[in-house]
Amino acid sequence: MEQSAAIRCLRSEIDKQMKKCGFSLTKLSKLTGGHLGYLSETLNRRPPRPMTINLLDNLAKAFHQPPGWLYELYPGECFSDKKVSRPRIIPFLMRCAELGRFDLIASTASKLLENLKNIEILFYVAERLFEKGQQSESAHFYRLVVENERDSFHDRFTISQYRLFRASLGTNAEENKEAVVRFELYYNRLAEDFQLDALLQITNVYYTLENWKKVERYTDELRELAGKVYEDQLRKRDNTKPIEPLKSERHLVVHYGQGFLLKGIALTMQEQYEEAKKYVSVYTDLGWFELLDEIGKKEVERFRVWGKGNMLMLNLMTGNQNILPDFSDFLEENPTDTLPYMLGMMEAANRNNFSVDDVVNRFCERIPHPDIVTTHIKRKQLFRFWYEKAIYNFKNGRRSCGIKDLLSALHLAEKLQYSSGLRKMILLMLYEVDGTNEQQGIQKMLEEVRCENKYGFPNAPS
Repeated sequence: MEQSAAIRCLRSEIDKQMKKCGFSLTKLSKLTGGHLGYLSETLNRRPPRPMTINLLDNLAKAFHQPPGWLYELYPGECFSDKKVSRPRIIPFLMRCAELGRFDLIASTASKLLENLKNIEILFYVAERLFEKGQQSESAHFYRLVVENERDSFHDRFTISQYRLFRASLGTNAEENKEAVVRFELYYNRLAEDFQLDALLQITNVYYTLENWKKVERYTDELRELAGKVYEDQLRKRDNTKPIEPLKSERHLVVHYGQGFLLKGIALTMQEQYEEAKKYVSVYTDLGWFELLDEIGKKEVERFRVWGKGNMLMLNLMTGNQNILPDFSDFLEENPTDTLPYMLGMMEAANRNNFSVDDVVNRFCERIPHPDIVTTHIKRKQLFRFWYEKAIYNFKNGRRSCGIKDLLSALHLAEKLQYSSGLRKMILLMLYEVDGTNEQQGIQKMLEEVRCENKYGFPNAPS
């Protein structure tokens, strides 16, 4: 539809509604809250004054029409002589996204992209939606940018790739793996502050995938980059020039500390406990870190607490059960961190064959219910806790308790679509569980998984 025809058609439909409702221009002005002169120029002047999407929405309310009324006729207000009106098309595209009118976004974007310079408009809309917390809506525009931007090193291309990577992360481990593999091609093209966030996210994905070599690689990069940015910030401060705030989502001290924390975890998971202690000792004391505001100081304190707990856990891993009283005191003082430290304790007990019954009895009630655990990392920790606890109970002759723990772990593995976790459960069941009545609950859940065939591994023998 030609632009002039669309403009006439839009105003013709509005005029029909005015007559149908018996509204004068003065009445309509009062109902929409618009100035009478402005409304007259928009509806009656020849040529008419361009209409804002806000006015069209107010007219829809006045006529008791649904949201998005006449939107298909509105693009004519945005294009004139092959020029685009940013003040009109940006609010229009954002409203289309909010209303789920992706058909109109597609047709409008197609016209916009007749001139590839207009990719900037699509990127701007995507960023505005993202800033408003509308990530799923923004993803549609980021995809348009990625599909049409010719320069893969342009900031808007790499930022769009990053936003799409973040939007694609969920609870499905295989989908997260595919997302991170796609994004690895682009992260080092980002500006440094965005790259800090990207490296932390990539590391977290590989943490959930238990790919410890990848975790090591990206934490090494994260520490190096965070240190470089820190030194740059100090130089700028010493030059008495205003320091432009970093655009990263987290405080710089978080990226620096997480580089050491996650490296320590990766080494711990590979049983390199003494090496891990070196990294723990660094993030335990970050009080020397300059450029700290109140948020930064709170983060330093959090690292201090984590460092204290992780050092205790590493001592347990190396067989020092004498520190169990100190470990219990730590759990008492830090109730919000119970799950990961209880998990570490169970692993240490199984590794070194010592008793932790007193600690388990004292703090196990703090372990969260699966339904209230939201993040993938926490769910994975919860699975591992019940798995290790099952082994611990079997080792200590508490068969019925071990069966209950197995069921808890199996439920979580199935919920997470966690194939390697399910394999562990099957092996443990084959080893520990016989054909008694205790096995029935496990057999039932296993049969459900086997029938659905979700996870791509052979059926376990019955």
